Amino acid sequence: MTLPTKVEFVSATNYSGGSELEPASTGVDVTAYREYVAALEEAGFDYTLNGYSSASADSFIVATATSQLTERVKPIVALRPNTEHPLLAAQKLATLDQLSQGRAVVHLISGGSDAEQARTGDYLPKPRRYARTSEYIDLLRRAWTEPAPFSFDGEFYKFDDFGPGFRTHSGEAIPISIGGQSEEAFEVGGTKADWFTFWGEPLAEVRREIDRVHAIADAAGRPRQRIWVTFRPIIAETDELAWERAYDILGALTEQFARGAGATQRFTRPVPGGPQNRGSQRALEFAGESERYDRALWTPTAAASGAGGASTALVGSYETVAAAILDYIDAGADIVSIRGYDGIEDVRKYGEHILPLVRAELAHREATGQRGSLQADHPGYADPAFGALADRAAAATA
Repeated sequence: MTLPTKVEFVSATNYSGGSELEPASTGVDVTAYREYVAALEEAGFDYTLNGYSSASADSFIVATATSQLTERVKPIVALRPNTEHPLLAAQKLATLDQLSQGRAVVHLISGGSDAEQARTGDYLPKPRRYARTSEYIDLLRRAWTEPAPFSFDGEFYKFDDFGPGFRTHSGEAIPISIGGQSEEAFEVGGTKADWFTFWGEPLAEVRREIDRVHAIADAAGRPRQRIWVTFRPIIAETDELAWERAYDILGALTEQFARGAGATQRFTRPVPGGPQNRGSQRALEFAGESERYDRALWTPTAAASGAGGASTALVGSYETVAAAILDYIDAGADIVSIRGYDGIEDVRKYGEHILPLVRAELAHREATGQRGSLQADHPGYADPAFGALADRAAAATA
């Protein structure tokens, strides 16, 4: 078996400074934003996701600004099809791609919450939203690549004699990412997406789900998707110090969301009555079954935040978390998103400690064809620090 030797890292652009632990304004703090983007570039991240919600800054505008403030980081535009006509979106994305000299990516969000969709006037039921996304993808690609004007009369869109559209930097289609855990997400993503995204789940589940989406691609005669997984690492010099920090973060998150303060953060907005989207439901199910999985996956952060976004953590020393990321690369991921709970400070720590360790191990594999020492067996639940810290946390929240 050939060992994987490639990975790219994603973060998420912070528009206003702060974090879940220290919520900041929901507006754009230009100084904090510039500092954050510069830190991403310095840390060695390959991509940054420009998130979108009805209450956030516009992802297109921030992605364009990011492309001009960096030389290498690739901006990913989070885009909900109900907010942009596909031909206009194709034009804007191609413009971003030309301005960034080929660095644009788009992540399509069909919408996991009826209430959030309704805030911008979208009342389609979820299965129809994915059907619209499917049509949307086809039109994006045609707008970028058709050599002559074309007309279209579909279920959701109709127009006459469009094009040729504005071309991308390369003249080829921009990478399109899809995520989700519903049947519709797998069908649309498996048949049409270039990337498919997962939140951090136990390794066995991630392997199974990767096989599932790739089987759909194979059946459709499509190239297999690149796989993007997302985690919230909590790291320190030693495992014991990392677990101490993890329980401090958990306490702060629990307090924030008890007060409703966490609802101001665009990535973690709990839904009354529980989440509607299958990805959040799965995160809460895993959290209900166990706090810890595999080498370093930790679920209480998802439970504390209502799993309103990517929220499962990887906890441990720099070496432990780097090894855990490599476990997911071995499972089939080649794009890894890591975003912490301490904002820019975590970006800098990941750039100093995590990215170099993972990349060094992959370089070793490429040179030798063998694993290095980083993925040696880990004590897991046998770690004596875990039991003591868990007891302390239980007593503090009783």
